[in-house]
Amino acid sequence: MKLNELLAGVDILETTAELSLEITGVSYDSRLTKPGDLFVAVAGYETDGHRFIPMAREKGAVCVLCQQKPEGEGPYVLVSDSRAAMARLGRNWFGDPAASMVMVGITGTNGKTTTTYLLKDVLEKCLGAKVGLIGTNQNMIGDEVLHTERTTPESFELQGLFRAMADAGCTHVVMEVSSHALCLKRVAGIRFSVGMFTNLSQDHLDFHGTMEAYCDAKALLFRQSERGVYNADDPWSARLTKDAPCPLLSFGEQAGDLRADNIRLAVDGVSFDASLAGETVSVHVGIPGGFTVYNALGVLAAAVALGISPADAARALASSAGVKGRVEVVPVPWDYTVLIDYAVTPDAIENVLSTVRDFARGRVVILFGCGGDRDRGKRPKMGRIAAQMADFVVVTSDNPRTEDPDFIISEILPGLEGTSTPYVVEPDRVKAIHYALDHARPKDVIILAGKGHETYQIIGHEKRHLDEREVVAAYIAEHTERA
Repeated sequence: MKLNELLAGVDILETTAELSLEITGVSYDSRLTKPGDLFVAVAGYETDGHRFIPMAREKGAVCVLCQQKPEGEGPYVLVSDSRAAMARLGRNWFGDPAASMVMVGITGTNGKTTTTYLLKDVLEKCLGAKVGLIGTNQNMIGDEVLHTERTTPESFELQGLFRAMADAGCTHVVMEVSSHALCLKRVAGIRFSVGMFTNLSQDHLDFHGTMEAYCDAKALLFRQSERGVYNADDPWSARLTKDAPCPLLSFGEQAGDLRADNIRLAVDGVSFDASLAGETVSVHVGIPGGFTVYNALGVLAAAVALGISPADAARALASSAGVKGRVEVVPVPWDYTVLIDYAVTPDAIENVLSTVRDFARGRVVILFGCGGDRDRGKRPKMGRIAAQMADFVVVTSDNPRTEDPDFIISEILPGLEGTSTPYVVEPDRVKAIHYALDHARPKDVIILAGKGHETYQIIGHEKRHLDEREVVAAYIAEHTERA
């Protein structure tokens, strides 16, 4: 592709490059740069790509796109925002594939993953659509599963994924849109047919600084959506929707255009009556927990915004399966229950504990930790909620990253101290799981919180294999052999 074709729509401040230059690839990681590439120097969250311009040139980059004039010889294109420019480069390089598909973006602290899976199912059943999915657990093209490293890929990779989806015949894409992705312009230039806001609770304040800034980041989604749906019961919804430029449809239990009444919670899921503009339909979703009501309402609202009737969407939801790592039951041969859930925020811990309280016949035991190099303010809050809502707590390690696991735990414990809830501390997560299983009583429900779908633990900068399903299975095998 010629450089001038690649730069179409990019606001250029200055260039020393020949615009007829042939570009054979685009890179933003100097380690992956190949001869013939345009290297994009991105001012990153942890490091500045401008430092690696010399390395990229050594590896064969024929031109550099940057927002600071580079040192040394070589052609460059100067722009005011290299992240925004890279998003445009991706659209140009891959032929703007998102424009040929119906795009749905879902943002919020909790519920994004389950909501994307449920909505994908509804679109497939109601429209016969082939749906692409992008999210925390995995990416999917129809039924094909693709590995993912982050909730929302970097903008150039994202456009490549859209291209693969469009080429495979996808008509719709349902994707999680993180606050990081919105702030860092990973989804810049994408026009969403529907944008959805699920809820807001404390998370990522290490990046955003304040809850207000976190909320305002989420609100960016509605600025590039044709229609918006949002949780009217969430206290942040008023701020988030204040300047939304698109038509909005709200949902909730206490307020909203789409309302849930006669809610019934059970071990096998939730049931309720959904009412919109005088029409009422019965809804059942086979995922337990009060938060499932909100996830289902969001899916119904998005379906309506896409032209699907509430009755058709409700019928599709009735046969939807659960999501890996979200209140996932791990089979054990004994008279207690083990659940795996990706609860990594105070609100998520409260949700899963509330869910289990709905059907638990014995003690509720929760095992959890907090991620390192992330928002430290939520650590004692998670401890306090665990102490208030569980009967026994096992405090352990999550993804400590570059922090000392013992230090992370020391910041969780103030939330438990002074309460009557018994707890133990075991920094080794596998040993902690063994402890919980060793001390399980009949009818107990044991929640392994924090890892969910993840099959690894990040220690330092290394990902070490850790699948809690395998840990439980190995425990069962060992104790069955002994018996």
